[in-house]
This record gives sequence, structure tokens and C-alpha cells, in this order.
Amino acid sequence: MLRFAIGNLLSRPGRSSLSTLGLAVAIGGMVGLFSIAGGIDHLVASTFELIPGLLVQQRGAPVPLFSTLPADWQQEIEDIEGVSVVNAEVLVRANVIEGKTIISPPRFVLGVDIENRLRLKNGVYAECMEEGRFLRPEDAGTTNCVVSRQIAEEFGRSVGDVLRVNGYDVTIVGTYYSGSMLIDVSILMDIGTVRSVSRYDPDSVSVYYLETTGEIDDETVSRRIEQHFADRRLAEWDPSSAASRLIGPEMSLTDLFRNLDTLAKAGELDRPAAERSPEEDSPEGGENSERDALSESAADSVSPVEVRSADDWADEFENFMTDLDLFLTLMTGIGVVIAVLSIVNTMLMSVTERRIEFGILRANGWSRGHVLSLVTFESALLGVVGGLIGAALGWIATHVVNWTFPERIHLHAGPGLLLLSIAFSVLIGALGGAYPAWHAARLSPMEAIRRG
Repeated sequence: MLRFAIGNLLSRPGRSSLSTLGLAVAIGGMVGLFSIAGGIDHLVASTFELIPGLLVQQRGAPVPLFSTLPADWQQEIEDIEGVSVVNAEVLVRANVIEGKTIISPPRFVLGVDIENRLRLKNGVYAECMEEGRFLRPEDAGTTNCVVSRQIAEEFGRSVGDVLRVNGYDVTIVGTYYSGSMLIDVSILMDIGTVRSVSRYDPDSVSVYYLETTGEIDDETVSRRIEQHFADRRLAEWDPSSAASRLIGPEMSLTDLFRNLDTLAKAGELDRPAAERSPEEDSPEGGENSERDALSESAADSVSPVEVRSADDWADEFENFMTDLDLFLTLMTGIGVVIAVLSIVNTMLMSVTERRIEFGILRANGWSRGHVLSLVTFESALLGVVGGLIGAALGWIATHVVNWTFPERIHLHAGPGLLLLSIAFSVLIGALGGAYPAWHAARLSPMEAIRRG
């Protein structure tokens, strides 16, 4: 039957080729789209493997860049049972490098406590050095820095050269390369120097990166750190305090405009907050004030810091990936529907043209099941060929994109995705030929010969 099916498809090369091409394009698009999600998942997983420690940051801050913590909390964190090494970090954007405004991909200046950084068992950057050396204690107070290979190549710099960052000249003493787009974006310097050149508050840090002793699990250490600072007063990160005053957590758009209109008519938008009483800030007066007081009381028991591990970041990305996969599935569905219709059309036309052939086969002892199997087998063969071509094209396309834009995008089409796409293509082919196969099998031998 295999030889018979292949011969039937080859007897109509133009039509078979178009159906195969349509299916290959759909499968190639599927591989390409889902390689986006696969790339993100692969990137995040490989990055977190390099960062086994815990990150202490301001509660509510979406990323460490927006976090601010007191610098004198470092010693307290070090004294907590289970904590081994604590490294204070200051993170600021590198907005201008060598006169070029940096937007995408973003670049960051990372200030580290060099002595404590060298005490880390997994310092990430120190283990990924390519040329030169990592920062040493004598680099404290200097403008010596370590940059990623991408930054060095982008601006034509190497070890010993001077790089102008945010209006200051820094000297490159080493370059590193981790292979992760999330890590290879930094310029590492002494934390005191970064504070000085960026006018960062000397009594603050962005985050604390720490390693545990290993004697206590990370979850327990994280809980102890958060509980230790539960009685401290530190504002939760808020992207816009003004907006939060006007927009409540359950406020509708109508309520927002009503509040804006009321405040504008009363001239309240121009009055400093210090001149307004709590009752004036609340449209419901004392009742709302009492509720706010209860909220503040409840907030007192919430730690102003949150400790995140690699698993926590992975969970957040997994939630994002779920929504992304849904979107990609919908986009892929469009191409799949077109491919199925193409196969249905091809097989229906084939069945119509071969009615006499089917009638003769039936008259010579073929059952309806045999005819059904033959037509389904032919459409499945289209699925196999289309799937193989589409998977190959998608895999090649991901490598071309990664090679062309190595710092901007990372696609990953693993063996699982490729095998799934081929299997899906075969299923599409078989389903696409189901109705034409049924249509061919239901005709009696005489009816097929007469109608043919």
C-alpha cells in the first residue's frame, strides 16, 4: 500500500507539492513561533543555573534596578543563621557609552563590594572571565572595571583601554562572557565608585546578593530574613505615588475621572500634600481614614524586603510563558487551518478524479476499509513530508536569527519541539484526509464507475 500511495501522490506532482509546501510553511511557522517561548525558557534556565544564591530586595520592586535598601542592613543579614556571605550591590543604568545613547539592548553599571564579592563561591562574573582579570581589593575607589565581551566588542575596546560611561572615563581591566543575554550586559566596578559617579545615596544599596551555608534550606533562610525586618519601616516600591493617591486598587475609570474633576475644581491638585489633612485626602472622610489606619497596621507585619531565589524568578517567568504560549498557539492555529484546508482540497480533488479507480479496486475485492486506509495514508504521507521540511526550515531559521541578532534575541528549537511539530504535521495530514477518505469509501463499485 505504501508504494501504491506514493505512486498516486507522484502522479499529481504539482498539487501534491503545493499541499506539502503549505503544510511545511505552517509547521515552520509553528517551530519559529514556539522557539520564541523555548528561547526565553532556555535563557532563563541557563541564567539561573549561574546564580544559585538569594537576592534580597525592596518589596514590590519588579527588578533589582528599582530596589533601594539601607546600607547598614548588611551586617544584620550576615548575622542571620544560615547566611554565609552577603554582597551589597548598586545597580544603575548606563545611559550613554562613548557618546552613544543606550536604549536596546540595555546596559548596566553594577557596583559591588569587591572583598565580599571575592568571598562568594559562585561569583558568576569571576568564573566567566575571558581576558584580563577580575576586580581586586586594590581596585576599590578607582575607576577600574570589568565589562562583558559584547560591550567591549560593540565599542571596539579591550583590556587596558578607556571606556567613557555616563560622562566618566573607566579603565577596562578584564572582560567576561557567560553566554546569557541577561548577564552579559554589565560593567562591574567598585560600589563606592559607582555611588560617587552616579550620585547614588551613600547610605543605600540596590540589593543584597547572598550565599547560604548549605546547612539550612534556602526557603527557611529567606523566611528568617523577611521576618527579621518585619518591624522595620520602609516604603514598599511604588512606580508613582501621585498615581496611587488618585487611583485605588478597585477604582473604575469613571471614578478616576470623577476624582480628578473634584480635585481640580477644589484646587487640590495644586496644594502640597503636607497642607492637606487625612480627611481631605479621603472622599469618605473619617471612615476612609480609619480604614487606612487599619491598612497601615496590617502593613506593619509585612516585611519591607523580599528574598528571591532562582526558583522564584523561574515561577514568575513560567506565569508569563503560559500567556505567551496561549498567544503563540492562536497564531499557529491560523496557519494550521490553512494547511488543513489545503490538504482537504487536494485529497478531495484526488478522490473525485479517481472514482473509476476506486470502483475497479472495490470490484476486485478491496473493502471500504482498504480504500479508507489508502486515502488516509496518502494524506498522512503529505503530513510526514511537510512536517520534515517545515521542522528543518524552522530549525534553520532559528539559528539564522540567533546568529544575526546574538544580543537581541535568543530562539531555541529543541528536539522535543521538532519532534512534536513533525507528529503534529502527520496528525494534521491524517485528519485532513479523513473526509475525502470517507467520501471515497462510501461509494459502491458500480456507482463509482458510473459516476467516474
